[in-house]
Amino acid sequence: MKRFFSSLWLPAVLITAVSCGQSEEKKAAPSPMAQGDVVQTVSTIVTSARDVEDISSYSSTVQPYAVNNIAPLTGGRITKIRAQIGDYVSRGQVLAEMDRVQLDQTKLQLQNDSTELSRLRALYAEGGLSASDLEAMELAYKVRKATYDNLEENTILRSPISGYVTARNYDKGDIASAALPLFTVQQVMPVKLLVGISESEYTKVKKGDAVTLTVDAFPDRVFEGKITRLYPTMDAATHTFNVEVVVENRDRALRPGMYARVTVRFGINHRIVVPDRAVVKQEGSGQKYVFVLNEDSTVSYQPVTPGRHIGNEYEIIDGLEEGVTIISKGQSTLKEGTKVQVVND
Repeated sequence: MKRFFSSLWLPAVLITAVSCGQSEEKKAAPSPMAQGDVVQTVSTIVTSARDVEDISSYSSTVQPYAVNNIAPLTGGRITKIRAQIGDYVSRGQVLAEMDRVQLDQTKLQLQNDSTELSRLRALYAEGGLSASDLEAMELAYKVRKATYDNLEENTILRSPISGYVTARNYDKGDIASAALPLFTVQQVMPVKLLVGISESEYTKVKKGDAVTLTVDAFPDRVFEGKITRLYPTMDAATHTFNVEVVVENRDRALRPGMYARVTVRFGINHRIVVPDRAVVKQEGSGQKYVFVLNEDSTVSYQPVTPGRHIGNEYEIIDGLEEGVTIISKGQSTLKEGTKVQVVND
């Protein structure tokens, strides 16, 4: 019995010794977590502020500065058409003529009244006419002259503005109706735009502020204009208010109906500015953030509110102060609390 017990006991001792040796080896092996404390190499910058323009961009449509629909006061036959769609006409230029019979009759009567008035004035000067008779004749002449001027204006149709003829609704020989104009003329020197400005910018806008705009027809050209009028009410649905922008358009490059991108300058702001690559967008939301470097070489997630994109930089409206060290390169795979090694160029 003693020999049998001893033979069983010796292997058990050996097994225990081997197991203890294996445990010691495991305890001596370094931890994977300890080996991976520094997980990524990054570059950093220290945030600073500078003066940047406070501007916003809006979309709008070019409009004529003025639109005139040209028609006679009463209907009549058109005897001459002197302008076509697309013509550029000057102020006072004749566009069409109506039947002249009534105008010519009134002109003869006016000439007779003028001759008679001259005779009566001479007679009054010699004492052969009373003052009341002369005044009555002068009044009659003024009435006839006003009638003639009105007939002339509605017989010889002139453009009251300089601009392009954009519509012609009749041909020579047609009977024109006062309800439908013969011509539509649009003034394009200058042009205007109505721009819907955000309610939050209401206190920043004033009459005379400079704006710039671009259009698709001239992608490499920037047009300059000014705010000439501020509308007094807000749109309750969009929370915007309109301002009227006027562009001189001396070369008539801008045409009504063009889509325009308008940039309004509100002044200068002192903002934190960081490289755009330092600003990361959170997946699944519109939240933007940067990684801030902590004293223990770890990084922290810091939400920010970016403003305007200036070249390859973002202005930061909220979320950062001056003198903060942030990750500017190598942050694409970082997470909150990751330990990093800083290697700046």
